[in-house]
Amino acid sequence: MKPSNNTVPLEYRTAENSNRILGFWLFLGAEVALFATLFTVYFVLFNRTGSGPNGKEIFELPGVVAETFLLLTSSFVIGLAVNAMRLGLKKPMMVFFSLTLLLGLGFLGVEIYEFTSYVHEGATLTTSAFLSSLFVLLGTHGAHVTFGALWGTAIMLQLRKEGITEATANKSFIFSLYWHFLDVVWIFIFSFVYLKGLM
Repeated sequence: MKPSNNTVPLEYRTAENSNRILGFWLFLGAEVALFATLFTVYFVLFNRTGSGPNGKEIFELPGVVAETFLLLTSSFVIGLAVNAMRLGLKKPMMVFFSLTLLLGLGFLGVEIYEFTSYVHEGATLTTSAFLSSLFVLLGTHGAHVTFGALWGTAIMLQLRKEGITEATANKSFIFSLYWHFLDVVWIFIFSFVYLKGLM
């Protein structure tokens, strides 16, 4: 028996919207391949520090914990935004969406400070193969978060103008998938880059 349209989440209610979500899942598959490649390069070059510092010498746990807290909290909050969207609650959705983006910007602020401190300690992109792979991996993730913040802002402006519609719900849900993906990538960075490097 086919479910009634009211039981289908708003973001899936048209064939076009369902296809967009499927297409975005396929896009995320390509993103997985990109980050898998960057992680592989990092693991291969991990011990090639040359005359530069290694991870244990430059990584600072408080900053990494702050980044992790900000990004994982933002993932929880975007989930609340999607829930509010499905309930048709525009104002709470906008509040949760705003908090998500603010937490993302906080993450970027800590990461920029972290990169600056690395450079002051003589750890730059050209210092060693290890640092080159580290900066490219972290920088690629950071660029994705920056793009996400800009994209999320554009969606919020549309939500403010048009409200919760099938189109804005679809865009918001796809954005939430993207944001959750960035959090999953960060968990791998936290576990296999920072924690491994601090050991």
